[in-house]
Amino acid sequence: MNTIVKTIVLLVISNTFMTFAWYAHLKNLGHKPWVVAAMVSWSIALFEYLFQVPANRIGYGALSLPQLKIIQEVITLTVFIPFALIYMRQTWSWNYVWAALCLMGAVFFVFRDPRPAKLPPPAVAVQAPVSSR
Repeated sequence: MNTIVKTIVLLVISNTFMTFAWYAHLKNLGHKPWVVAAMVSWSIALFEYLFQVPANRIGYGALSLPQLKIIQEVITLTVFIPFALIYMRQTWSWNYVWAALCLMGAVFFVFRDPRPAKLPPPAVAVQAPVSSR
């Protein structure tokens, strides 16, 4: 399997655990003290890190650090939207689309060639010699 594909698959799994660790307690443990929610969230977050750390180690050679971060953000939004709509029963908003478009812009800029385009050398104007009369 391609290194970048492995990285993305592991990050999707990691972000799924992360999303549940960060937000599922709002629905399931709202009646419990925050300490209980924190302990449950930390337990879920352990699984997040078991996938996230290898994902970043595998991807770091093939991708730059900014590229890894932007991929992670895109995956986070990709995982979060279905979670919010299906699991948390949030209502649809076009703001999800606008946020995704902003992230697509971030992907464009972080993956484009960082070197400036080479311009041809400027044309040198040839001047006729000035006669001295």
